[in-house]
Amino acid sequence: MTRIFIDGSAGTTGLRIHDRLKERKDLELITLGGELRKDPEARKKAIFDADVAFLCLPDAAAIEAVALAEGSDTVIIDTSTAHRTADGWAYGFAELTGYRERIQSAKRIANPGCHASGFISLVAPLVEHGLLKKDAHISSFSLTGYSGGGKKMIEQYESGEDMDASCLNCDAASKKAALSGRDPLLNAPRQYGITQKHKHLPEMQKICGLDTAPVFCPIVADYYSGMEVTVPVFASDLNASVEEVRAFYRSYYNDRPGLVRFEDSADDGGLIAGNRMSGRDDMVITAAGNEDRILLVSLFDNLGKGASGAAIQNMNIVLGVDEKTGLTV
Repeated sequence: MTRIFIDGSAGTTGLRIHDRLKERKDLELITLGGELRKDPEARKKAIFDADVAFLCLPDAAAIEAVALAEGSDTVIIDTSTAHRTADGWAYGFAELTGYRERIQSAKRIANPGCHASGFISLVAPLVEHGLLKKDAHISSFSLTGYSGGGKKMIEQYESGEDMDASCLNCDAASKKAALSGRDPLLNAPRQYGITQKHKHLPEMQKICGLDTAPVFCPIVADYYSGMEVTVPVFASDLNASVEEVRAFYRSYYNDRPGLVRFEDSADDGGLIAGNRMSGRDDMVITAAGNEDRILLVSLFDNLGKGASGAAIQNMNIVLGVDEKTGLTV
């Protein structure tokens, strides 16, 4: 039986991986209780005893865990940002050309970031096949549910209290409402990463083979989970029409294994909801627009294909079982 250790099982991603794997009869979970969860020697022994170890940790702790794993034969799947552009690590987006084969034989696998997964699913294949110029200056906005911010942000939204009760520039009535309960700023979508130094940008640029990182606008809104990543492009930057892009995506994704599929229409009466794929582990992409301006769109769950679902998919590939095992697709 395959032995699994989740280092950081108390976080959002770790808990979700644990809940999914504990029901599987082909796996045995190694668990550490109490203070042992933070004890380096106990963690090291658990990593060495495991066949596969998931790192669901902040970057610094993930780097420490990899050091603890030195000398072991354990497959490490790191869900942090720490190793996504590092040499010697397989990037865990199996649907890209050649990536599944690298994952199958890898001992070190970097799980993609959630926003990055949506962007890469749209851009990397186009650059790979010469349909999008690698020197194109592109932008992207990404709408996410608040669960993507982890426990602190989940508590912030679900408790109805903002981290800063001052309500910024709200009027007097809104400030009073903020102090008595829910901050009205939580009711509207909020853009962040405004310094253009978002932690997913390095992998977005590297995996897509772009000369320049995109202008990236992530937005968190008042719903639990689901992600909608959009890349608007001018036709002048593409060596294909919108119909040719759609046909390309259909062939690229729907004719190969994986959790990504192209749909001709992903809207509902001209609207696309960010939570359409909430609770699922697969991803839908589409393309719309006209002969001048084109929208490339990916839809998925930031906790699914954007985090724990992708991590479990990568584990399944390593173990040689159906990659959809234990996933909701």
